[in-house]
Amino acid sequence: MPPTFPTLPALSRRTFLAGATGTVAGALSANGGRAQPAELPDIPNAATGRPFPEAELDMPLPPGERLGWAVVGVGAFALNHVIPAIIRSQTARLTALVSGNADKAERVAENYGVPDAAIYDYDSFDDIANDPNIDIVYIVLPNGLHAEYTIRALQAGKHVMCEKPMANTVEECRAMIAAADAADRKLMIAYRAHFEPHNQRAVQMKRDGAFGDVKMVLGTTMRPLDLSRPRDEWRVLRDLAGGGSMMDIGIYALNGILWFLDEPPTSLVATIQNPPDDIRFQQVEDMLTAQLRFESGPLANLATSYTMSENRIQMLGTQGTGLLDPATSYSGNELHETGPEVGSRVVPVGATSARQFTGEIDHLSRAVREGFEPRTPGAMGLRDVALIKSMYASADRGGWVDLAPDGTMIDG
Repeated sequence: MPPTFPTLPALSRRTFLAGATGTVAGALSANGGRAQPAELPDIPNAATGRPFPEAELDMPLPPGERLGWAVVGVGAFALNHVIPAIIRSQTARLTALVSGNADKAERVAENYGVPDAAIYDYDSFDDIANDPNIDIVYIVLPNGLHAEYTIRALQAGKHVMCEKPMANTVEECRAMIAAADAADRKLMIAYRAHFEPHNQRAVQMKRDGAFGDVKMVLGTTMRPLDLSRPRDEWRVLRDLAGGGSMMDIGIYALNGILWFLDEPPTSLVATIQNPPDDIRFQQVEDMLTAQLRFESGPLANLATSYTMSENRIQMLGTQGTGLLDPATSYSGNELHETGPEVGSRVVPVGATSARQFTGEIDHLSRAVREGFEPRTPGAMGLRDVALIKSMYASADRGGWVDLAPDGTMIDG
């Protein structure tokens, strides 16, 4: 007989947008679930647009020429990383906030000089269409809200940066891309590792042949899920999260693998395993492992979990290896190289990991100003969501699945 679980409370779309938190954590405590230790950093394929953004670090634009950014959702990630990156950027300025918590939004606005008239809630969100000081909207909401608010922002005439994963379903991703095309606006997915100097250097070394013929890439992204923290509450609810560790953090390893190998996988197999008595995994997965095959010969192995700690991506080649460890932390990433000529060394990069946040902000601002395609467009986000859904299907079926170039399964 399958195990029975305590019931998680209904932290729904409506209650989240109204600013409600603490419901899942309270149920966890009441039901004797296991709290986890303090958070670890999160983790993050063929790219389009400009090669690497180091070349884009020119003189800052005068304040009057910088594009206006609205941040939708003022949780911990927005407050600690997104908003400071906009403030530090060379091309952007913070001009509006959208939040369901009026008191919090007012405090943030006061700290950063955002006028009261530029504070919106989710009921007044569509009024951003009438705000000429908003050029770009950054969606920092739970995954299940990405599609709705991205599409509404595009329909309001604004360009959009959307956090990863792009959306909960392939259909939602396609609708977001269609909305961007219809509005003639840019849509970029916030894969910050593409703007992180150690990741950029690793990709360049691979392209330059530093590791020889890369035969295998290993990606591992894990962190403990802590329901005592509001940022993690919604991640155990399928309607808001779309999935578990793979959708949240495993996507960084997947995207990195595809970026390094620069080709789509042709087939994959995946396995999911959950602790049977852990309330956190009543609706979403804890552990997922996957193997991906590629037409040119390489294999990739991926592992992700919400109950362990790891953050690394390794390229194994005929002439050496490249190891990012940590790979996609908010700070402190390192690139290690081993090979017959270099021995074992830490590769000097000459820039800090913090650049990834300002890098993606400046990149989209310049893409809007100059009219080029962002490096991490909607098509990349769609592909990654499609591949994750293919992994879930493989785990459910119990075997390999063949893939189309866009990551969707080829039935049969």
